Amino acid sequence: MSRKTSADDLSASELRQLLIEKRRTARQERLEQYRRTGRVILVNPEPSPARLDDLRATEETAASSSSQEPPKVPRRRRVFDRLLLLVEIAAVAGLMVVFFSGFKVLQSLNKEVASALTMPTLTPTPLISAVVLPSGHTPPITGTEPSFNEAEIPEHLRPLVQTLANIPVPTPSPESAVEIQIAAIHVDAPIVQGDGWEQLKKGVGQHVGTPNPGQPGNLVLSAHNDIFGEIFRDLDKLKVGDQIIILTQQQQYVYRVINSSIVLPTDVEVMAQTSRQVLTLISCYPYMVDKKRIVISAELQK
Repeated sequence: MSRKTSADDLSASELRQLLIEKRRTARQERLEQYRRTGRVILVNPEPSPARLDDLRATEETAASSSSQEPPKVPRRRRVFDRLLLLVEIAAVAGLMVVFFSGFKVLQSLNKEVASALTMPTLTPTPLISAVVLPSGHTPPITGTEPSFNEAEIPEHLRPLVQTLANIPVPTPSPESAVEIQIAAIHVDAPIVQGDGWEQLKKGVGQHVGTPNPGQPGNLVLSAHNDIFGEIFRDLDKLKVGDQIIILTQQQQYVYRVINSSIVLPTDVEVMAQTSRQVLTLISCYPYMVDKKRIVISAELQK
């Protein structure tokens, strides 16, 4: 026999449910009375009210369901979630790389702009590299002093001679040429920087702006043939294959003759620069006449 339950033993939800059941019962009684008297027709029967025992069973089922473990996620879903995580990590790493690369590019651009805004040190330069080939002079005639031969210079270019004469002579470095040896014509002479009138009194002169021995380009050396030691008197006796040794303070470089030619004093293209490692020797020609130039071309022996 079931024990009677007092109001104090019921929960708030059970009390509300009892109140709802009473209201439904009273309403159902009124509808039944109205139906018997013909005042209302019942179309859809009302669902039977939930019993207190059923309510308690529902609450117990919900409580047991909440205490159970959550449903397991399918394996395919777990793999998909991990794949998405990897994609997100890769995207973040890629974004960091992009930011880092952009920062480096910005630094490089800033350096280039700063370098472009820095004013270079200006040095005097001639309008042209040469008007005539070096070593030109008047023939040594008895009773006269040899001098620079201005008659070789075209009249419209003579105003440039003073500009070329004022080119500063560079200070020699350990890589600069200091000596030339040509065994075939018994030449062993010092090399100085510059090929002006005063420099060629001291030995063989290197044309300003030409590269050091062994470097790419055209190393141009000149000397007199019949004054100031007659260093290059016998250049016309050199043959293809003869050796020319150029010494620096650190090492020596061997060049081999590849060509010999006679040109006019104004044929300055023989001093043009090149990407090859070549040597050009220049002197007046012929001996004691000096109206032309002899040019010896040589290549660096590898």
